[in-house]
Amino acid sequence: MAKIVIDSGHGGSDSGAIYNGRNEKDDNLRLAKAVGELLARQGVDVVYTRTEDVYQTPYEKAQLGNAAEPDFFVSLHRNSSPENNQYSGVETLVYDITGSKARLAERINGNLEKVGFRNLGVKERPGLVVLRRTKSPAVLVETGFINTDADNALFDEKFNEIAQAIADAILAELEAQGEVTENYYRVQVGAFQNPEYAQNLLYQLLAQNYPAFIMKDDNYYKVQVGAFKNLDNAIKMEMALRRRGYSTYLVNE
Repeated sequence: MAKIVIDSGHGGSDSGAIYNGRNEKDDNLRLAKAVGELLARQGVDVVYTRTEDVYQTPYEKAQLGNAAEPDFFVSLHRNSSPENNQYSGVETLVYDITGSKARLAERINGNLEKVGFRNLGVKERPGLVVLRRTKSPAVLVETGFINTDADNALFDEKFNEIAQAIADAILAELEAQGEVTENYYRVQVGAFQNPEYAQNLLYQLLAQNYPAFIMKDDNYYKVQVGAFKNLDNAIKMEMALRRRGYSTYLVNE
């Protein structure tokens, strides 16, 4: 089973960057949980450096990552600039631009560019502890500038798409490496070539508290619900959705 460590940057007494009462540590944790949930639904073993608002030194974060022995260590952050609304965009940092970490960084940036962020590229930061001290391939994602209003609006308005974009990049790189995740039963509710149609259906399902998500497969955006090891549980979910008027079928991938 593939394993990913997701690090929520900062935490506790270390708020990270602050802008108009908005704390970076909170955005990081919220995004980490969302990405982790999407990965877990696809059978990935997800380990978090933190799930609450607690302080950890960068060395502690790296040690937690090393203890898990993951395929990748993914640290989530928001960027900041000397002046408000000075810069905009997403960049992903790596120890050096080689190997699978660089490929993952490029995938993440490319996916987030499709969501609407400006792509500022992949950059080397060998001095960062969570990149230097981690034994597994590690990336640090700067998901927009927290002191840029346009980036905050994008982060809030397209939060689910951002989480999906990062998760899809991780899954794509794992697949490229031949990592095998467990098969789960999922209920497919729709498949669209137009991503907006898929997003509309996703929001509709989420508003009804269904654990819905989007899987990109070839040229289609597939809207699916749940990830079940037990076939009976998957059938129960499918029946519930059909009673709501949705056309469904089960997939096992």
